[in-house]
Amino acid sequence: MNAELLLPLIGIPLVVIGFALRFNPLLVVTIAGLGTGFAVGMDFISLLETFGEKFLNSRQLTSSLLILPIIGLLEHYGLRERAQQWVASIRSATAGRILMLYFVVREASAAMGLLSLGGQAQTVRPLLSPMAEGAASNLHGDLPPAIRDRIAAHAAACDNVALFFGEDIFIAFGAVLLMAAFLKENGITGVEPLAIGLWGIPTALCALLIHLFRLSRLDASIAKEIAVWQKSHQASQTNQSEAEVKA
Repeated sequence: MNAELLLPLIGIPLVVIGFALRFNPLLVVTIAGLGTGFAVGMDFISLLETFGEKFLNSRQLTSSLLILPIIGLLEHYGLRERAQQWVASIRSATAGRILMLYFVVREASAAMGLLSLGGQAQTVRPLLSPMAEGAASNLHGDLPPAIRDRIAAHAAACDNVALFFGEDIFIAFGAVLLMAAFLKENGITGVEPLAIGLWGIPTALCALLIHLFRLSRLDASIAKEIAVWQKSHQASQTNQSEAEVKA
């Protein structure tokens, strides 16, 4: 195979290596984009113009400016506490079950094009994470900071993974249209957005099953870690009491 045809794909191994080494994602993507641009013969000025154009066309600055103050105001008046209290009243609710339900809804809605139905700022932080944390607190009592952070991380991962794989099914999604246009520009015909969306379904189903399996083990893992924490906490209190008695 001609090496000149493979050279523009240099960005793919750069992204894989950068993510595997846990470098800054923004830095990795930027370097991969620069490497790809230089590989196809673009000059530095053209690359900067392309980066700037894509940034201006894709940013949603106005939405962010509107969402953040609203969410902050709702949290100030007790949105997180209300969500925790409501979940605590549901006896069958657990952190894993709540996250599993959200994952299914998020991926299904993203597949239908409802990309703004969820989100880190407007749903995960003020609602999903407190609800999952409240369910765990209702079962186990006071939670250590490490468990709270872990539940918050799982909540954020649910939104990211479900959106990432669900949106590829939606045929009007920008990435799907970009792939179809790129293939046509390079002489590969017969690949329509509908076909790309259909081929995204198996990957989305695999992501769904894998993540639901991980979340199904979350409750047992939390219970085990809390039991260990409670034992160590009780042991430290006992040692402290004995030390005070001896003193």
